Amino acid sequence: MTTPASLGYRMPAEWHPHERTWMAFPTDNPTFDEPAHLHAAREAWARVANTIVRYEPVTLIVNTGELADARKYVSPEVELVERPLDDAWMRDIGPTFLLGGNGELAATDWVFNGWGAQSWARWEHDQHIAEEITGLTGVQRFASKLINEGGGIHVDGEGTVLVTETVQLGEGRNSDWTKEAVEAELHAFLGTTKAIWLPRGLTRDYDQFGTRGHIDIVASFVRPGVVVAHVQPDPAHPDHAVCKELVALLRTSTDAAGRLLEVIEVPAPTVLTDEEGEPVDFSYINHYVANGAVILCAFDDPRDQVAAAVLADAYPGRKIELVDAREIFANGGGIHCITQQQPKAG
Repeated sequence: MTTPASLGYRMPAEWHPHERTWMAFPTDNPTFDEPAHLHAAREAWARVANTIVRYEPVTLIVNTGELADARKYVSPEVELVERPLDDAWMRDIGPTFLLGGNGELAATDWVFNGWGAQSWARWEHDQHIAEEITGLTGVQRFASKLINEGGGIHVDGEGTVLVTETVQLGEGRNSDWTKEAVEAELHAFLGTTKAIWLPRGLTRDYDQFGTRGHIDIVASFVRPGVVVAHVQPDPAHPDHAVCKELVALLRTSTDAAGRLLEVIEVPAPTVLTDEEGEPVDFSYINHYVANGAVILCAFDDPRDQVAAAVLADAYPGRKIELVDAREIFANGGGIHCITQQQPKAG
């Protein structure tokens, strides 16, 4: 079978130069269930788009009939494209872009089924967004049979992919696949050769609107051989023990090149619970690397500046842009979850 990897394609690291960023504009659905809630979400998504567009082009997919609404929120520099939408998590519904050996662009289109066919999710339209975007960009599309989302993978661009067992092997996704079969499909459609499996994600990610363990809120590569990892310093939070286990596992893991991973710990914000008293999963790991900048989740918290300093060291030469992400997290994700990079070809 012809696969992207067999043709020399691979998913580049997020810090590879970008052609643009793709996003989706919040529309009325079970996630944004009342006008005030939808308005707040649109403002939050727009803050991210309006920040990124200062560094690279941004294309925002807008639900049919809502172009005028979207234009009220975003900068004139943000390009708007109308397509039918269910939700607004472009990392998960968009294509995973690939580069070939001569720098040519292609894309993997995973099966999207509402984060494991969750009862509240809608994906009638979102399951087609990756194909729509490959059509807009004119690149070759490779359709994988794996149920997967962009937030469930993180690559170093040199053969290594981070994943979690509760996503790729979880109920509602690929529970009838073996781990070896999942790895083979990931490698075939990402151009990777080594998968590092974490057993789970953060606690809040398993509530009603969670993804059931996405990696991009837990750990991410900042350069080959080096990952930043979420840690919860407070023993009162359930993620305190979870993070200890995950960090210990990462520290004993090797990448595709055989390097023992260097792990940089990034402490969670000091806030532990939301207004309902539920534990939050606020995380600085869920940042987005743009051309010349890092778009970093902010929480009006003393540790915002701690995280900014860590990431400034991790990404030298890039400006750290702190953007309030509390409203995004209230809906089940962060800045990385609402963005998808299109790497520069050539």
